[in-house]
Amino acid sequence: MLQQTRVETVIPYFQRWMERFPTISDLAAAAQQDVLAVWEGLGYYSRARNLHCAAQVVIIDHGGELPPNMDALLSLPGIGRYTAGAIASIAFGMNEPTLDGNIRRVLARLFNVQIPARSKEGEARLWELAATYLPPGQAGDYNQALMDLGAAICTPHQPSCGFCPVVEYCAAHDLGIQEERPILPARGTPPHYTVTAAVIQRDSKALIARRPPEGLLGGLWEFPGGKLQPGENLATCLKREIFEELGVEIEVGRQIGVFRHAYTHFRVTLHAFGCTLQAGEPQNLEHNALAWVSIPELQNYPMGKLDRLIAMKLRVEL
Repeated sequence: MLQQTRVETVIPYFQRWMERFPTISDLAAAAQQDVLAVWEGLGYYSRARNLHCAAQVVIIDHGGELPPNMDALLSLPGIGRYTAGAIASIAFGMNEPTLDGNIRRVLARLFNVQIPARSKEGEARLWELAATYLPPGQAGDYNQALMDLGAAICTPHQPSCGFCPVVEYCAAHDLGIQEERPILPARGTPPHYTVTAAVIQRDSKALIARRPPEGLLGGLWEFPGGKLQPGENLATCLKREIFEELGVEIEVGRQIGVFRHAYTHFRVTLHAFGCTLQAGEPQNLEHNALAWVSIPELQNYPMGKLDRLIAMKLRVEL
């Protein structure tokens, strides 16, 4: 959960997760939809799917115990070098370095690393530093201390150098360039997409579709629709998308709302419309499943941020 999300945000999610899945066995035995539902709101849903798969591998291949071995940890779905190093050192006391965003920033400043941190050479240098200064027998405490130092004091902007316990060793601080380290690529303006969504209702129920398991928002439920193409208006876009996805013709009615969300690499403005079927019966052409669901029951289906906002708007209008 902490790979992409701040601690203060994670705490209530972690508490709910542990109440629902207190053991690896509980997680492995759960349906993926239950796992995604508990994770909903944290984003990066591939993490939840990988965690679920990893639990199943641990049950099948490791007797229900997380393996105290770097190679075995690295073989688990969703676990890379950073996560494996953190687990090995903190959980098992192994002398393994780790390198998260906080540690990367601390080391880049302490040693004034002048190579772009995310480059192949920069990553290699930072991993080398993380391993070189690792105190044998105290790797877990050391790694956690560096993480906390980066999170609380050596922050990305306006670091609290006056409170830093290692400021006298910090090469970047000595040069007054601590905010220029680590060297990161310049961020361009993220692309913006206009998308549409159809709330197709029949007999007091709305049609929702489950996205394929891989890719953005994989395994989550949505109101079908898609991106506006050049030369289209919103209604034309929605009719085309619904025919491509469901094989049906619709009449586009009232606008239910306009919803906005910023993902990591792009931004979206979504226009949701109430729609009625005109010809055909919905077919599962591009999704994993379709379901007709009453408005109150929508809360039981895991959704991404924008589709959840639509569902909430529908619930308010009841």
